[in-house]
Amino acid sequence: MAEAIAAGVGQPVPRAGRYRWLIIAVLFVATTVNYIDRTMLGLLAPVLGDEMGWSENDYGNIVTAFQAAYAFGFLIMGWLIDRFGPKIGYAIAISIWTIGHVAHGFASSVVSFMAARVILGVGEAGHFPSVVRASSEWFPQKERAYAIGWVNSATTIGVILTAPTIALFMVVLGFDWRETFIYTGLFGVALLLLWLWLYSNPRESGKVSDAELAWIEHDPPEKIERIGWGRIVRKREAWAFAIGKFLTDPVWFLMLFWLPKYFSTTYDVDLKVVLLPMIIMYLLSDVGSIAGGWLSSKLIQKGHSVNFARKITMLLSGCCVLPLLFVTGLDNMWLAVVLIGIALAGHQSFSSNILSIPPDMFPKKAVGSVIGLGGFMGGVGGMIMAKSTGLVLDATGGNYTLIFAACTTVYFIAVLAIHLLSPRLAPVSVESH
Repeated sequence: MAEAIAAGVGQPVPRAGRYRWLIIAVLFVATTVNYIDRTMLGLLAPVLGDEMGWSENDYGNIVTAFQAAYAFGFLIMGWLIDRFGPKIGYAIAISIWTIGHVAHGFASSVVSFMAARVILGVGEAGHFPSVVRASSEWFPQKERAYAIGWVNSATTIGVILTAPTIALFMVVLGFDWRETFIYTGLFGVALLLLWLWLYSNPRESGKVSDAELAWIEHDPPEKIERIGWGRIVRKREAWAFAIGKFLTDPVWFLMLFWLPKYFSTTYDVDLKVVLLPMIIMYLLSDVGSIAGGWLSSKLIQKGHSVNFARKITMLLSGCCVLPLLFVTGLDNMWLAVVLIGIALAGHQSFSSNILSIPPDMFPKKAVGSVIGLGGFMGGVGGMIMAKSTGLVLDATGGNYTLIFAACTTVYFIAVLAIHLLSPRLAPVSVESH
């Protein structure tokens, strides 16, 4: 009976049917494509830098252009997805980022590469607002974090598959880097067609059984409202999510951009060449993404409140990041790989749960905008982290101890901020006027 009480209905609703998991499978593939497109330039940068004569500052400007466009793009794409729904909104996002990805193949200067990265960044900013909005339509609250955890795990699959994808096109098929950017754009085209073919809301799909539809819709009904930015930014609950993203997203950006450099300077290993350490670390992060979503979903199904399930899982996730404190003192590279992998698992577990918070609290028509606000704040935090990391490394002669120590604290500060701003993670009313 606890399950029924947690659901807010009079009697338990049995789970039935699995069509909703096909939607998650499509979003998993979409996330993989998204991260291959995002990561490809970084792996090709040495080749492009030699051919184009880039300085470190030139490449830094190209990276910054993407990060800035990605941050501001969240505000635009979040609103667009709420305005037109995930089917049309995500189709627009896929189209934009695919155009940006292909544009890399025609770029010939720093400015044109920056332009391509801006287009890519704006389009890719629509990914996670679409994922969370679609998940809120297809999954009840007690199952949603687990579903998002699976999609979130594909971020690292995309990173891992980028190098083999480049090898396939450049080594096996014999394409140059320009043709590789152009022809891998076909992944985006195929994804767009797949999305338009398969996605609709559960009631309109015609492929969901009555029993599965009852399971999907068994949460208490919400009032459908037209949501404006002016209402969202006045809600403490929106800022609870945004501040959590501001504090914790930079850790993921740090790991993506600085881990290869850390292993190169500390252990004289190039992760672009020796892939096994990277694969181990990112596969561990996938375990964390899925396990974190599973744990909070299981706690809700056992009758615990959403507030307890999300926050206790996020606290445990933060504890998993604590091994970073011991990494810089290690001479054994493989032990460092395991500890960093556990920390990445903790981050991804935290991420699966914090992404579940907006649909816990806000009406579906506000979820994209709230995710957009959080994504923007996370991007700003990432830019601050990048600049701060460079300054700290210059000041300490390349010592990462202070940086890793800071990474271990932000998760606990984030949970505290979320709790202070939204003590119960209770649903909010976003009135339209």
